[in-house]
Amino acid sequence: MRLLLMSDTHVPLRAKRLPDELLRAADEADVVIHAGDWVDVATLDLLGGRARRLIGVFGNNDGAELRARLPETARVELGGLRFGVVHETGAARGREARCAARYPDLDVLVFGHSHIPWDTEAPGGLRLLNPGSPTDRRRQPYRTYMTCVVADGSLAEVVLHRLPMR
Repeated sequence: MRLLLMSDTHVPLRAKRLPDELLRAADEADVVIHAGDWVDVATLDLLGGRARRLIGVFGNNDGAELRARLPETARVELGGLRFGVVHETGAARGREARCAARYPDLDVLVFGHSHIPWDTEAPGGLRLLNPGSPTDRRRQPYRTYMTCVVADGSLAEVVLHRLPMR
């Protein structure tokens, strides 16, 4: 099962539209996961129309209409792994231990908010993934998103994709 992970798209505030490369990846993925800060409903509708399956949550910059359609936290089993999706996880310092305590029933937690790519494992084995942002790199050298594969109850081929400078 091929997954596309993204967060913090901030359309149309930080970009007028999603990058073509990201949209192609959405077309190819079995599941698209968005960890919040969509900002506009049109992006949710666009990805919802393209993705075979879309899992998303709202972020701190998402208004009432997005909050009415999306949960704050999503939990789903994919290929034998228990995934959680949330926008904010707090400060980077202590994140692994804090998330392991908060989400003891998960195998993988996908989160956003910081725009900083993250791939670590917490005590007890919780994998934490932040795909960064495909539209707003902030202090990062690149705009980014992630892909991965779930096979035989394990996570494989986790790749951070760097988008070209605009």
